[in-house]
Amino acid sequence: MLRIDAGGLHYRLLNQQIRDAVRNGETEFVLDNVNGQRYIGTGLESANIRITINGVPGNDLAAFMSGPEITVWGNAQDGVGNTMNAGKVVVHGAAGDVLGYGMRGGKLFIRGNVGYRVGIHMKEYRDMMPVLVVGGTAGAFFGEYMAGGRLVLLGLDRPDGAPLAGDYLGTGMHGGVIYLRGRPDESTLGKEVKLFDLDESDWAFLEPLLEEFCRYYGREFAEVRGADFCKLIPVSHRPYGRLYTP
Repeated sequence: MLRIDAGGLHYRLLNQQIRDAVRNGETEFVLDNVNGQRYIGTGLESANIRITINGVPGNDLAAFMSGPEITVWGNAQDGVGNTMNAGKVVVHGAAGDVLGYGMRGGKLFIRGNVGYRVGIHMKEYRDMMPVLVVGGTAGAFFGEYMAGGRLVLLGLDRPDGAPLAGDYLGTGMHGGVIYLRGRPDESTLGKEVKLFDLDESDWAFLEPLLEEFCRYYGREFAEVRGADFCKLIPVSHRPYGRLYTP
């Protein structure tokens, strides 16, 4: 196990140390005093790699990642899981904007709230299906232009009257599923989507995922599961087709 004190360390030097150690066969990393260093885990491919981050990593954590598992004991900034192919990121705090941008596989778990345009352009291919679970609330444009995968928004611990998500929920969505714990105001939805109740196949997928979330964050499964869930799916696979054809 390699332990690195990242306090005051430039992000390029930190990432170079990690890559050099990976080439030498290291698989376990603990990064202390992380404070905004970008690109941690970016491009790493081995499924055996485990990285524990104590602090707040910077933008593009786990971008283009294909296999490792990263645990963040703190908040995360923007772009977590950008175009990620495989692996897992577990954040024990809140996170910023554009999480899972173009994500193609793997799982992201966020304990708290997230910002804007989370899940934008997520997609799936054959047996690759990205999953992003948010324990708190989300800003506007959640699931924008989503083409595949699964988004789960739980809205736990939000104040009375606080919205589950911001405006333009699912705008431009043409694939995938968004699972919501609670029902949003339908005036906030994109024009391309509608709300539906869950069926048995939805619960068969969702319940193990909720159990995994509860294990990471010490939540009671019965509390998380025991609420009104719905799903948001697109009702058009070509939401803008008429703009580009006569």
